Amino acid sequence: MTTAVTSHADASMARFEAETTRYGSITMLAGLVFSLLGPVYLVFFSGLEITASMIWIAFAAVAATFGVFWLVEPLTYFPILGSAAMYQAFMIGNISNKLLPAAIVAQSSINAKPGTRRGDLAAVMAIGGAATVHLTSLLIFVGLLGTWLVSMVPTEVIEVARLYILPSLMGAVLVQAIVSMRRLRSTIIAIALALLFQFLIIPAAPKVALFATALVVVLSIVLSWVLRDRKEIHTAVEVD
Repeated sequence: MTTAVTSHADASMARFEAETTRYGSITMLAGLVFSLLGPVYLVFFSGLEITASMIWIAFAAVAATFGVFWLVEPLTYFPILGSAAMYQAFMIGNISNKLLPAAIVAQSSINAKPGTRRGDLAAVMAIGGAATVHLTSLLIFVGLLGTWLVSMVPTEVIEVARLYILPSLMGAVLVQAIVSMRRLRSTIIAIALALLFQFLIIPAAPKVALFATALVVVLSIVLSWVLRDRKEIHTAVEVD
C-alpha cells in the first residue's frame, strides 16, 4: 500500500513538473516578447535614430555590470525554490527581498526541507501568496490611497524607512535561511567571505565592488563543496 501511494505521488509530481516546465517556458517567452515591444518601437518607429552599435554598446555595459548574476542567481535560488517556483519568481521579480523570504518562511513553518517535494510545493504556494498580497497592497495603498498616505507621513519617517527597512528585511532573511538550512560549515564560509570582501578586498580594489556579491556567492558554493563533511553525506545516503 505504501509503495503504491509513493509511486502515485512520484508520478503526480513528475506530471506537475512537466506541466509547469511547459507552461512556464511559454509564459516566460511571452513575457520576454512583451517586455521588448517598447524598445523595439523606440528603435524602429520613434525617429530617435538609434543605431545597432548603440544598442550593442548599451548591452555590453549592462552585461559587464549584471551579466554574472544571469548565472549566479538561478544557481543560488534553484536549490530553495525548485523548478516550478523558479518560473514564478523570475516572472514576478523582487526575488531576494520578497519571494525568497516567503518561500523560506513557508518551508520552515511546515518543516519542509528545500529540494524536497514538500519544499518545492511550499515555495510555489508561498510565492503565489506573496504575489497576491503584494498586488492587493499596491492596489489599495498605492493605487487608491497613495497620494493621501504620502502627504500624511512625515518626511523623516520616509527617510528612515528608506535607509533601514531593506537591511532589516535582509537580516531577517539571513537568520531564517541559516536556521532552516542548518549548515554551520557553509554558514561560516559564507559569512567569512562576505566580511573578507567587505572590509579587505573592496577597500583595496574598489572596482571589485560591482561583482562582490556574485563572487561571494560563487566562492561560497565552491568552498562549501570542497570543504563539505563527506562523512555526513555518506551517512545521509545510507539512511535514504
